[in-house]
Amino acid sequence: MITYPQARTCPYQPAPGYDELREGPPLRKLPLVNGQQAWIVSGYEQARALFADSRVSSDRTNPGFPMIMPPAIQAVQTSPNRPFLVRDDPEHNRVRRMLISEFTVRRLKELQPEIEKVVHSTLDAMLAAGPPTDLVTAYSLPIPSLVISRMLGVPWEDHEFFQNATRTVIQSKDPETAGKATGQLLAYISNLAQDPPPGLIARLKQEQVETGAMTLNDLVFNSLLLLGAGHETTSSMISLGVLTLLEHPGQLAALRSDPDKVPGAVEELLRYLTIAEGPMLRVAVADIPIAGEVIKAGEAIVIVGSIVNRDPDVFADPDRFDVSRGATHHVAFGYGVHQCLGQNLARTELRLALSALFERVPDLRLAVPVDELELRPAMTIQGVNALPVTW
Repeated sequence: MITYPQARTCPYQPAPGYDELREGPPLRKLPLVNGQQAWIVSGYEQARALFADSRVSSDRTNPGFPMIMPPAIQAVQTSPNRPFLVRDDPEHNRVRRMLISEFTVRRLKELQPEIEKVVHSTLDAMLAAGPPTDLVTAYSLPIPSLVISRMLGVPWEDHEFFQNATRTVIQSKDPETAGKATGQLLAYISNLAQDPPPGLIARLKQEQVETGAMTLNDLVFNSLLLLGAGHETTSSMISLGVLTLLEHPGQLAALRSDPDKVPGAVEELLRYLTIAEGPMLRVAVADIPIAGEVIKAGEAIVIVGSIVNRDPDVFADPDRFDVSRGATHHVAFGYGVHQCLGQNLARTELRLALSALFERVPDLRLAVPVDELELRPAMTIQGVNALPVTW
């Protein structure tokens, strides 16, 4: 019997221990690494149904919630000031509506020229420094970090601090070290929020905090979520997207021959990689009959996105990476009311970053074998901490 979660051994493939999940029923009870029993969901139909079910909660303070995230993250997610993402409606929707205008398709079209400048200036610096280089530090991480900093009004000169602290919170195996980094991030944003530079934090303070619609602590915790999620996940997707394309040269050639395929390739990468599974944890708040079973109130639910997005009943030949697939109905960003707020931003950054890199560096290649790359631990944002490349 397998336990959840398990670590990947290949950066662009689900953990090999999950093969058993793909061969059995679409949901079943299995032990988590903390000893808790949970309903593990591997079927696409069942995952979408549960994502959209009001009897399913994202609130980490509800009894029975699967507590398998790193301790420092759990501390933030169970705080009285926890971010909107880990709350249920109506509070979740109330705060989400305060933020949504910055992340709409229309707003991202307005921001695209600025994002393009960030991408090309970052690439200019990488090329000027010359090969070999670590793509993570030279390209994948600076792009989303700079974009989200400008959106929020976070001074760029502080980027090394918040990048390193965020990585420590997510990856450190020492709860004390991770907790200290969390405290430093919260203190930094709290100080920034006292007199914020122009950006989303300043707007929220003026429109929501000063009118009493949001507390200052709520602003700090939600800003921490936006800052961390706004650079860490997309950075990993850029790096793994590049790696996946380099490892599938036929697909990369198809992409280069037809740039119109890039948006579809981004969707296929999101499906194929599915790097964030922490947001797919839930708990039932009422009995839920589904797929011949009954998930009882108070029972933990874990939706395994990397397997759901390879359900053969939905995605033909699901283990094949195909930039022409047209896989827009994946659940890499979740589904339902808690679907990722920043998905349009992530798509835009991925599309522009991948297009520019492969257009301007046609002979880009890995500088080390794939099996030498250091993979991130289970239950974090999946990815690599370094991606040595040359050209």
